[in-house]
Amino acid sequence: MADEKRERRPGRRQEENDGLIKKTIEINRVTKVVKGGKNMRFAALVIVGDGNGKIGIGSGKAKEVPEAIEKATLRAKKNMINVSITNDTIPHDTIGRFGRGCVLMMPAAEGTGVIAGGPVRAVMEVVGIKNIRTKSHGSQNPGNCVKAAIAGLATLKTAEQVAALRGKSVEEVIG
Repeated sequence: MADEKRERRPGRRQEENDGLIKKTIEINRVTKVVKGGKNMRFAALVIVGDGNGKIGIGSGKAKEVPEAIEKATLRAKKNMINVSITNDTIPHDTIGRFGRGCVLMMPAAEGTGVIAGGPVRAVMEVVGIKNIRTKSHGSQNPGNCVKAAIAGLATLKTAEQVAALRGKSVEEVIG
């Protein structure tokens, strides 16, 4: 009977088997001062990706850390975008900006690996990019760095996509 209850109840294992990679970037303790004292809460920043060109970011706040992470994960799943990837790298140089954070991303040759620091490295691993060079300028806040990286990835277009938008062939666009 206990096994039946476990199977019927939606648990963490069912959610983890959706084929998505989840990474917690940051957990902050937030305090609100009220008349009766201080209210402690936790804010979580989570990125979710499929390792094959889809990525989403979400933030959640709750009284307990696991609840905050769960809320952030659900929001990240709702905010997923597609990223253009060619040969395990990005098709062209791009700069992502968010707030005072700025992330420069450059394609890299096969075997280079992910040259990125901290939160930007997690973004590249979750989206499925295996060869890239990045440099973060301005704000070093993890939230701003991640949002800037995702903004830059969202602007990427392959040669085929540009050719389709212009109504030309790929050779005319490249050559």
